[in-house]
Amino acid sequence: MIRLERRPQPSRAFAWATPLLAVLATFFFGGLLFAALGKDPVQSILTIFWQPLFGEFSFFYRPQLLVKGAPLILIAIGLSLGFRAGVWNIGAEGQYIMGALFGAGVGLAFYPAESVLIFPLMVLAGAFGGWIWAMIPAFLKVRFGTNEILVSLMLVYVAEQFLASMSLGLLKNPEGFGFPGSRNLQQYPSAFNGELIAGTGMHWGVVAAFIAVILAYVLLARHKLGFAIRVTGEAPRAARFAGVNPARLVLFCLGISGLLAGLAGLFEVSGPAGVVSIDFNVGYGFTAIIVAFLGRLHPIGILLAGMLMALTYIGGDIAQSQLGLPAAAIQVFQGMLLFFLLAFDILTHFRLRIGQAEAA
Repeated sequence: MIRLERRPQPSRAFAWATPLLAVLATFFFGGLLFAALGKDPVQSILTIFWQPLFGEFSFFYRPQLLVKGAPLILIAIGLSLGFRAGVWNIGAEGQYIMGALFGAGVGLAFYPAESVLIFPLMVLAGAFGGWIWAMIPAFLKVRFGTNEILVSLMLVYVAEQFLASMSLGLLKNPEGFGFPGSRNLQQYPSAFNGELIAGTGMHWGVVAAFIAVILAYVLLARHKLGFAIRVTGEAPRAARFAGVNPARLVLFCLGISGLLAGLAGLFEVSGPAGVVSIDFNVGYGFTAIIVAFLGRLHPIGILLAGMLMALTYIGGDIAQSQLGLPAAAIQVFQGMLLFFLLAFDILTHFRLRIGQAEAA
């Protein structure tokens, strides 16, 4: 008989070993998946994790790690603050979309004017777009006690409809020969989020991601608000006795996560993506949930997890082109990370016991 027995105290060893165990289990079962698809599992894993860093064209792929990792890190940092406090924002994808729409809308409204003020205004608009979209589930939770998980998730689909509407309507390129999508912001210097150092992948979104990591670390380690976040997540009753205002904490956590997701959307649409299109969103808001938990909701861990997830994106593209792996298999491989992370995380709080249960 196999049963779970609660530990008197959470195991610190398993808390830190869980991400490593999850990665190793993902390698093993991902290899089985690739073998079932008729591919060499060892070659598939090496292609995903080795080729972008040390392969023949690594000089091209390495800068892409920052490009792919920055939005994941930026969104995951915001989500992690809420998750630590027990505030579950599952709708970062919608906030990411709205940030892109607000920011791109401001930039395109000034087209073809040239000014150094346009891009800063786009940044403010992108942050506001993500923030205001996150304030909807925040207000409903504080005022009516609704479930922020459901509300934020449903708003993702509303945001996707806004994205389609803007791509086909208000933001549609009038010189685009009828095709959906906006003007290319990469061809509009005042609104383009280009590389700061050529050939490195470093743009303002990467800078914002690193700043977010530093500020989140200081907040959680040194600030009273960070203490309130940690206490609320670990012991809600104790937090109330300590004078923590739950409503304000919900507004802050959802607001900051929406703001950072909106910034990620703005930096992406004004840089690597370049255009507002129907298929602009690629799931960064949902993948960032994996990044947040893989990083143990710690800013430094999220930084490392974001780079690892970016590696799977780039390596997955290489595996698709070189080995013929289907895109769905790469997505399943990425999903395995979260599955095994949550599975092994049980061992932080429970022990596995094998044998007959003791008589009552």
